[in-house]
Amino acid sequence: MYIDLIVLVGLIILVVMFFNRFQSFVFLMAIIEISLRILTFLRDNIGLRDVAGLIRKYFPENMFAIINKYTHSGDLLNTILKWAFVIIMMFFLSYIFKIFLKKRKI
Repeated sequence: MYIDLIVLVGLIILVVMFFNRFQSFVFLMAIIEISLRILTFLRDNIGLRDVAGLIRKYFPENMFAIINKYTHSGDLLNTILKWAFVIIMMFFLSYIFKIFLKKRKI
């Protein structure tokens, strides 16, 4: 089913409509990626099979898993989307670094 793609696109549209800043979009993508990775860690390390099965059924492992699910692995679109995501994560890292430098007072 396309539920994960619908939710992802819906969240992106909401953030772009309400915040109108590229930085908000970058932070949303980072929040989604980190949340999916935390859920994957919990799925793999939790002792409850039912909860792990629920997480495995409804949540993808990461953003690359979503990209791979809806595009073919060697496809040009797949490569472009993956590189776009990596560039977005680079922006996130630069934003976090700038925030760290502003907060740090020597």
